[in-house]
Amino acid sequence: MLEDAINAWHDAVNRRDLEAAQAAVTDPVDVSGPRGAGPIPAAAFAGWIIRSGIRLSPISYHPAGPGSMVVEQEASWDGGEPAQVATLFRVRDGRIALAHRFASLHEALAAAQQ
Repeated sequence: MLEDAINAWHDAVNRRDLEAAQAAVTDPVDVSGPRGAGPIPAAAFAGWIIRSGIRLSPISYHPAGPGSMVVEQEASWDGGEPAQVATLFRVRDGRIALAHRFASLHEALAAAQQ
């Protein structure tokens, strides 16, 4: 169930499917990235997909406790040069409740232990 929720999130983001993106997350969903952190409405998360132009391809999955997983990803924005990032996901009731992106797998795994 954990991986299914994370895979559905990646699929919605990469297809820029706003309806599926809203359905993949809790409302609100706790997010973080280079521009800040905190809870945002599911509709705002869906809007972020379009504004950011991000695409994320999972590379590896790292269990991080009950309901948590760190996923190392290849990220690109609007067709730019890809970069490796990692996202800490927490799933609640089959939906992504937290998606915190980090610049490295090491940082994401450390955050998962806090």
